Amino acid sequence: MGVAPLSTTHVTHLSVDVGDPIDLADTPDGARRLVPIVGGRATGAVLSGLVVPGAVDTQIRRTETHTDIDAAYAILTTDGERVYVRNRGIRVASAEDTASLAEGRTVDAARVYFRGFVRLETSVPRLAWMNDRLFVARGERYPTTVEIDVFTVD
Repeated sequence: MGVAPLSTTHVTHLSVDVGDPIDLADTPDGARRLVPIVGGRATGAVLSGLVVPGAVDTQIRRTETHTDIDAAYAILTTDGERVYVRNRGIRVASAEDTASLAEGRTVDAARVYFRGFVRLETSVPRLAWMNDRLFVARGERYPTTVEIDVFTVD
């Protein structure tokens, strides 16, 4: 018999505006950089609103092809409610494509594996179910935006 395959339901599309990356230093864990989150939009049947500016995406390039991503930010819904977003994931591409992304150039999204797991937290009663669910994400990186589709694991 076995366990049934997972199914997902689309929750929102995030278009996250990002500023110029701040390269820190090579550390024992890899090359660290901070990418400012300067705004954006969430659109979807379940969650819509604005990405609140002032957050950061912390990245560690572990190898020439593998980058760990850890972004924390907030969404202000169209009803004025706040939702905390924590998106952790990986972005894997060839060494050439990884270097191009780091330099702010566009890379064909089909050549980049960009996936994450997302936690959504809120005190809003109508969205409280989000506190008790796991979410997964698929992303695409562009020079000034990150496009992310978020799905709940049913």
